[in-house]
Amino acid sequence: MHKLRVGILFGGRSSEHEISLRSARSVVQALDRTRFAATLIGIDHHGRWHVLDEPQFLALTNVALPALGDGGPEVLLPPVPSSGELIDLTPRAPIDRLDVVFPVLHGTLGEDGTVQGLLELADIPYVGAGVLGSAVAMDKDVQKRLLRDARIPIVPFIAATQSAWQSDPEDIRHAASKLGYPLFVKPANAGSSVGVAKVRAATELDDAVVAAFAYDLKILIEKGIDAREIECSVLGNEHPEASLPGEVCPHADFYSYEAKYVDEHGATFRIPAPLDESQTIAVRELAIRTFRVLECEGMARVDFFLDRVTGTIYVNEINSIPGFTNISVYPKLWEISGLSYTDLISRLLDLAIERHARRRQRQTVYRPKT
Repeated sequence: MHKLRVGILFGGRSSEHEISLRSARSVVQALDRTRFAATLIGIDHHGRWHVLDEPQFLALTNVALPALGDGGPEVLLPPVPSSGELIDLTPRAPIDRLDVVFPVLHGTLGEDGTVQGLLELADIPYVGAGVLGSAVAMDKDVQKRLLRDARIPIVPFIAATQSAWQSDPEDIRHAASKLGYPLFVKPANAGSSVGVAKVRAATELDDAVVAAFAYDLKILIEKGIDAREIECSVLGNEHPEASLPGEVCPHADFYSYEAKYVDEHGATFRIPAPLDESQTIAVRELAIRTFRVLECEGMARVDFFLDRVTGTIYVNEINSIPGFTNISVYPKLWEISGLSYTDLISRLLDLAIERHARRRQRQTVYRPKT
C-alpha cells in the first residue's frame, strides 16, 4: 500500500516556538504509520527550514531551540506548484516529495496565514484553516468585530495601536476606564496567553499596555468578568462538528502562560464540562457558528466565558491551530467524544486532501466567449 508522505511542520519565528515543538513530537509519535510516512521539518528562530532525523528529534530530552539547526539539511519549499518537492539548499536537489502538510505551528508567521499562503502557492494540501481564516483567527480584534457583526456574544473590548498609545495615551486610558476594572490587556496577534495581564486598577494599566506591545503593534483591552472558562473543539470543512465541551479551572486569576506550560499544578480540567443539557447544546452550536463566521476549516478550538452571575455565554476567541500534544484540550475533547488521537490526526489529513481536491476544481484561466 502506498503511504502518503506527510510533512510535519513545526517551530517557527514565534514566542510559541517551544510549544509547537511539543505538539509536533506528539503528532509524530501518534501518526498512523500504516497510511502515512513522516518528514519532519523544523523552522528555527531565524526562519530557516531544516529536515530533521526522526529518531534524533524524538530522543531529545530537552527540545531546545538550537536542535533545529543541528538535525539535518537546510531546505526550502518553492512557492510555485512543484509536486511538493523540498529542495536541499546545499546540492540544490529535491530530497522529499510531500503529499500533504500538517502545520503544527503556533503564533505569528505560522498560524496567521503566512505559511498557509506559501502552501497555497506551492499547491500542497495542508491541515487547518486557509489564508483568510488563519489571518482572521490570529487577529483578536478583527475576529471579535466579525463575531459582533454576526451577533455572536462577546465581552466588551477596545483595540489600540502602538502609534495611538504613543501619540495620545490619555485617550486610551479614558476608553479603558469606561469598560471598568478589572480589565485584561493582551496582544492582538499572539496566543498561549503570551503578553496577557490582568489589570485590577488604573495604576496598573500602563505597565500592562507596554508589556503587551512588546509582542504586537496592536493590543486588546477587554472587560474582565467573573466567568467559567469553557472550551469546545470543532472538526470539519463544509460540515463541521463540535465536540463535547470541557472546562479549564485555573488556580490563579486567569489561565496564564505559566499555568498552561510551566506550572504542572497551574490548572485542572473538567472533561467533559459539568454543564446542563441546554448549556452544552448552546456551546456546541456557538462553536460551529463561530467556526463558520470566521472562515475556518479543518480544525479549531473555540474558547468561551460562562458568566457566573448571569449565565450568559460569550465567545472569547478561536484558535485555528490549537495546542496539539496528546494531553492538550483539543484532542482530549475529541477523545471523550469518541475519536482517538491517532484517528483525529488521520481525519485532519483526510480533510486537508479533500479540501485541496475541491479547490483544484476551480478554473484558473478565463477564456471569454467570442
